[in-house]
Amino acid sequence: MAKDSNGTELNAGDSASVIKDLKVKGANSTIKRGTTIKNIKLTNKDDEIEAKVDKCGVVVLKTCFLKKI
Repeated sequence: MAKDSNGTELNAGDSASVIKDLKVKGANSTIKRGTTIKNIKLTNKDDEIEAKVDKCGVVVLKTCFLKKI
């Protein structure tokens, strides 16, 4: 079961907000704090989600950097 930084359960299709600026490896961009990520997908690992982010494409993010909206 995936949980965000506040301990709230995350489900496939939820929206989340980034709580910290994140540098993306392999890209010359940063996901800024407050960026809304829509329609997340769960992965096999409980502490990771997969999402499509503007200007970065599809990325895998740790759930400790997300807050459910």
